[in-house]
Amino acid sequence: MDQRIKLHAMLTEIIGPKKVYFQPPATVSLEYPCLIYKRVRDINRFADNTKYYGRRQYEITVIDRNPDSEIPSKINQLPLCSFTSHFVADNLNHDVFTLYF
Repeated sequence: MDQRIKLHAMLTEIIGPKKVYFQPPATVSLEYPCLIYKRVRDINRFADNTKYYGRRQYEITVIDRNPDSEIPSKINQLPLCSFTSHFVADNLNHDVFTLYF
């Protein structure tokens, strides 16, 4: 199974299947609370002209009307995940995380 599909399945366990979006187009109407994630870059390490380590970096944004939502805490508990920033836009709270998967 593709790694992104595994990540998607893991995120749907946290919030539900219809509220996780991978790079949604502007025409999609989001249901809140929701998770939006996108691929940022690949991290590779090399030795002796061979790649010995590779991970993808994803940015996950939790969007919720509730400023005290428990969803960001659940995301922050994922392995190799760290909190990046928080901001409010259109009365919606956005918590941004970096995840290596």
